[in-house]
Amino acid sequence: MTDLSYDDADDPEVVDYDGDQLDLAERLSLRRVAGMSTQLADITEVEYRDLQLERVVLVSVWTQGTQADVDNALAELKLLAETAGSDVLEALVQRRSHPDPATFIGRGKVDELREVVMATGADTVICDGELEPAQLRNLEDRVRVKVIDRTALILDIFAQHAKSAEGKAQVELAQLQYLRQRLRGWGGNLSRQAGGRAAGGAGIGGRGPGETKIETDRRRIRIRIQMLRKRLREMDEVRATKRQERQRNDVPSVAIVGYTNAGKSSLLNRLTGAGVLVEDALFATLDPTTRRSESSDGRIYTLTDTVGFVRHLPHDLVEAFRSTLEESVLADLLLHVVDGSDPDPEGQIRAVRTVLGEIGASDVAEQLVINKIDRADAAALTALRSQYPDAVFVSARTGAGLPELKERVEQRLPRPPVAVRALVPYDRGDLVNKIHQFGEFVSQEHTPDGTLLDVRVNPDLAAELAAFVVAD
Repeated sequence: MTDLSYDDADDPEVVDYDGDQLDLAERLSLRRVAGMSTQLADITEVEYRDLQLERVVLVSVWTQGTQADVDNALAELKLLAETAGSDVLEALVQRRSHPDPATFIGRGKVDELREVVMATGADTVICDGELEPAQLRNLEDRVRVKVIDRTALILDIFAQHAKSAEGKAQVELAQLQYLRQRLRGWGGNLSRQAGGRAAGGAGIGGRGPGETKIETDRRRIRIRIQMLRKRLREMDEVRATKRQERQRNDVPSVAIVGYTNAGKSSLLNRLTGAGVLVEDALFATLDPTTRRSESSDGRIYTLTDTVGFVRHLPHDLVEAFRSTLEESVLADLLLHVVDGSDPDPEGQIRAVRTVLGEIGASDVAEQLVINKIDRADAAALTALRSQYPDAVFVSARTGAGLPELKERVEQRLPRPPVAVRALVPYDRGDLVNKIHQFGEFVSQEHTPDGTLLDVRVNPDLAAELAAFVVAD
């Protein structure tokens, strides 16, 4: 049995390469300058960061699965909380057949949660699930600190990482759709009074509780959602124009999909030298990046890095990012990247395929890629190799397995549909170059009258070659 594990110490040639990292350099360009504080005693950057972290307690309800499943889910929630900028103090789990409809956890557990919050000095409670508005309100009233659910946590991380105008608009749309159902009102004293001349001449009898503040907020949110949807439709037209240009030339497209932090951006950098942001953090990539690549026989295709998925990805987020996720739906091949060092890679695969089904990409050809084999346990890799015999095992960090991956991608690229035999004059080198870029050579022979080619090309290029077609 081949040992698929790697150790940097055993390979002095290993180069940790992820492109130029221009985006990351820009993101880290601001630094706190020590010694500039007006405080009597300056604090270090680490202490400064520590002061900004929210102190949180995690809460989960265990309704099904094994203890290992619960541990993995809590570990992921902890990573999400830390990515959002939190200091996790404690975690509580309750075994129930279903979440409590009033408070998510039972009444006794609410009291225990309140005691833990008071003892630790936490200021936020994060629940591993999507809470109903009533559950959220009841928990906050009883625990007396801010309570957020998994959906709000993921939306917050997306808001922190969104950089492009499209990404920011998509995140804001998802946040507003989530917030619209969770607005709180505090009685009629917040109503807007209507009366007198300002009320359009209603005068006596027309005064009274007008539009309440919560109604005003909902109306403003509704108007803002309409504006964002219109803006995203305009941005989508630009994306569609670029996509149509690639489709017009029949350029095959490969989309890199997978769980968040599985190493998709590192893989794109390794394959194309794109230099996109790589960071050991959840949802570091929100804006899709498309780069041109070339096969060993000269064919051009595109590689697109997409947003990562996660278990129970919020439905509003999937809807808001639908135009971005279309890159996966319209791709000719999906490179499904899996973190081989994760405790539950099979769970990652199921979660990603669930989201792909939601967006209509379940029928697209898929190539499974097990990444991070330099970190994974050898026994775990052996089990994955047995379970997924067609998968390619790679390390985007060390470069191991990448030649095999490139070869597999080239084999699975769609072949041009039209077979042509043509004698191309030597002064039409432009046609030969187009065939190199967008077609596939079967054979070629140099003759006194020109280059005799047996090729497969797309219909548009076949039309250009029609004048030079010869009989078999």
